[in-house]
Amino acid sequence: MTETPATRRVERVSGYSPWEDEFGFSRAVVAGDFVLVAGSTAYDSGMVQHEGNPYQQTLAAFGVAFQALERYGLSAADVVRTRMYVTHVRDTDEVGRAHKTLFDEIRPVATMVVVEGLVDSRMMVEVEVEAYRAGLATSLEGKQ
Repeated sequence: MTETPATRRVERVSGYSPWEDEFGFSRAVVAGDFVLVAGSTAYDSGMVQHEGNPYQQTLAAFGVAFQALERYGLSAADVVRTRMYVTHVRDTDEVGRAHKTLFDEIRPVATMVVVEGLVDSRMMVEVEVEAYRAGLATSLEGKQ
């Protein structure tokens, strides 16, 4: 199968985190009909939001990811995969509850992993999302 220019096109979104420039990454990358959103946390305006509350931090982290998706007209309904990195096993129920709040009807594939820590010790959860919309690459082709 031959790739068309639309399926090879990669578009990047940045500007959501001070670590993007420091570590050299983009918040979101569009590749074909997929949007891949980097790890997102409850970090906003230079502060960790909802310190000590894993449920609210999870909602806020997904909110950051959804903002990146919105740049391309996508929403939670387009999410096909989520990953959640949780800093303590005791918080998995609350993180899972927040995920269910956002995705109960959508049911993307999901992974939750307990990790030793995140960049800021006040962050309790980091999330990644992958979204898909058939024809996205073609619709973006004319917006260069």
